[in-house]
Amino acid sequence: MTIPALYQQKRTTPAEAMRHVRDGDFIIVPTGVGEPPSLLAALSEQRRDFHDVKVGQILAMRKYAYLDPETVDHVRHVAFFYGGATRAGGQAGWVDFIPNYFSEIPAQINRGQIAADVVFAMASAMDAHGYFSISLGADYTMAAIAKARAVVLEVNPNVPYAFGNNHVHISQVTAFVESSEPVLEVGLPKIGPVQEAIGKSVADLIEDGSTLQIGYGGIPDAVVMQLTSKRDLGIHTEMIGDGILTLVEAGAVTNRRKNYLPGKMIATFALGSSKLYRFMDRNPGLEMHPVDFTNDPALAGQNDKLVAINATLQIDLLGQCGSESLGCAPYSGTGGQSDFVRAANRSRGGKAFIVLPSTAKNDSISRIVPVLSPGTHVSTSKNDINYVVTEHGVAQLRGKSAKQRARELIAIAHPNFRAELTEQARQAGIL
Repeated sequence: MTIPALYQQKRTTPAEAMRHVRDGDFIIVPTGVGEPPSLLAALSEQRRDFHDVKVGQILAMRKYAYLDPETVDHVRHVAFFYGGATRAGGQAGWVDFIPNYFSEIPAQINRGQIAADVVFAMASAMDAHGYFSISLGADYTMAAIAKARAVVLEVNPNVPYAFGNNHVHISQVTAFVESSEPVLEVGLPKIGPVQEAIGKSVADLIEDGSTLQIGYGGIPDAVVMQLTSKRDLGIHTEMIGDGILTLVEAGAVTNRRKNYLPGKMIATFALGSSKLYRFMDRNPGLEMHPVDFTNDPALAGQNDKLVAINATLQIDLLGQCGSESLGCAPYSGTGGQSDFVRAANRSRGGKAFIVLPSTAKNDSISRIVPVLSPGTHVSTSKNDINYVVTEHGVAQLRGKSAKQRARELIAIAHPNFRAELTEQARQAGIL
């Protein structure tokens, strides 16, 4: 059958596409804006017709109607990472959670540890050869497409057609629907004086010719805003966003001095503006790849001078970072933080930065603590930690003793808490 004939045969409506879902299925959905709104809205409308269907995803963006505690026996969300749409459900217990390293989700799918019966994903318009691009979230979705019984795409001309390993042929697609709504845009986080101070400290330690991995958040973006005068930076990251686009436009990112995949920006998902999505379209300087390629520490660590910039919520005096929960209450997930901390540690000349404001709740709580709050999920271990940065300075912990680490971290804590932390460290036998 010809490609045009296949296209006509497999085109359907969102409501009709739901017939490819069976009771007990596990539906894989890409990260962030790669989620297909027409398909998930149709699933929501028909959710009471199903039993024990699960939707697995990192970072859901919209609060679809299926995110409903009253209908979880019909369709239940399974988070690989909590965001604003799923956090309350996770804390209340009606959204499930699978702990993971982002880089290892494809392997878990390949091994059947995470099911992949159906894939719902956003895709670009089809090219002349019959290929769609799932550029907004190649992540674990490519692995799921290889395993799934049914692959259902939401084809939208506003989705960029990107280069790299993110292409799906019409012959692999069970059905698709068409939409033309603008891709969801996600603005840059708010940056205040604390974020600016942290950003400057980190930026001062980034050399020309470094390759960057930049996490999402106000502080990582504050770092980016202070890198516009750097030269010949490279990008090997999990998320490409508008901050990176700013560096490209400023001429700071050239990828010329990358020793691993020179000349190419590498990422696994996109989160930003329509301007970013247009920049991604058929850009020969950008490749979108599955996360087991982008985030594998052994591969990413082949970049010399790899700089990883990620945020945490709390850190103890040994250097253990609780980046994904507030005590027992889940907040986000491990994501790629551990992947890239380890990658930077492997990199020749690499630097892994963990950034955080020194306090929370209007300076009433120190984020640097003697021990993590009970139940805290440790994201970056004491063995992996490298640089820690607050608005009060930089602590380099790698190779330091427990006593040295405590002193360095207390020195960058908020001044109001330093005496208290010192006394608590003495009582705990750390100092």
